[in-house]
Amino acid sequence: MRITMLKMLLLGLGSPALGHDFWIQPDRYVVGVGEAVPLSLLVGHGTARQRWGVPTDRVRRFAVISATGSTDQRAILHTQTGDDDGQLAFRTPGTHVVVLESGPALSVLPALRFNDYLKVEGLTPAITWRARAGQTQADGREYYSRRAKTLIGVGTNAGVQPHVTRPTGLKLEIVPQKNPYDLTAGEALPLLILYEGQPLSGATVKLNNLDSDAEPLAQRLTDAKGRVAFNVPQRGKWQLNVIWTAPIDNPNADFDTVFSSLSFGFAKPQ
Repeated sequence: MRITMLKMLLLGLGSPALGHDFWIQPDRYVVGVGEAVPLSLLVGHGTARQRWGVPTDRVRRFAVISATGSTDQRAILHTQTGDDDGQLAFRTPGTHVVVLESGPALSVLPALRFNDYLKVEGLTPAITWRARAGQTQADGREYYSRRAKTLIGVGTNAGVQPHVTRPTGLKLEIVPQKNPYDLTAGEALPLLILYEGQPLSGATVKLNNLDSDAEPLAQRLTDAKGRVAFNVPQRGKWQLNVIWTAPIDNPNADFDTVFSSLSFGFAKPQ
């Protein structure tokens, strides 16, 4: 009975162990004004990549942020039908930030698998808590939720666009300190990682080349001010992701874990 329940949790709730990486994948990262672009909500990596496929009522926020403000776009999502998860069209030029936030789901994993996941992702709060509580050999129980942003260039990106480098209010957020589309050749992309609105130190941030993402291209730890930087080639499609967790007082789970990503891409080699 216990094994059956575990399988149901893993398959029915989309356990993060089956797909740590999660991101918004537009069909194109550079589009014209008014041009519709299909997008998908993807989980996994390498050959295990697939559409997220959860009911839309799990999506608490799906919005587009531009220089003129934020608009709710949840109505365009159809996560369990069609060849994509929705289409967006942008009426103004510039870089548009597409933001997603999901509600929580429960995951339960055997101790060995959970401990390995915590180590690989650098989730020190959970490792420390389990050791102090004598729970290292117990099943890992967590509520997890997802946050994602993608940057879509519409028409020309000329002009000041401070909304690209501002926090959007996500619980765990990757905030670029420069617009990736404005970087010069060889210039590093500086990032600020925020957790509950505060700089997060000691978090593992990974850079993935979405054209070949079986393994991260690079990974770094945030410094004491929550900052980290990566050299990102100005070609191809890219994703950055980070995970963080905190102990909670709940009869069903010991941790609240958040997955967050930022994706962007370039139209052609530069």
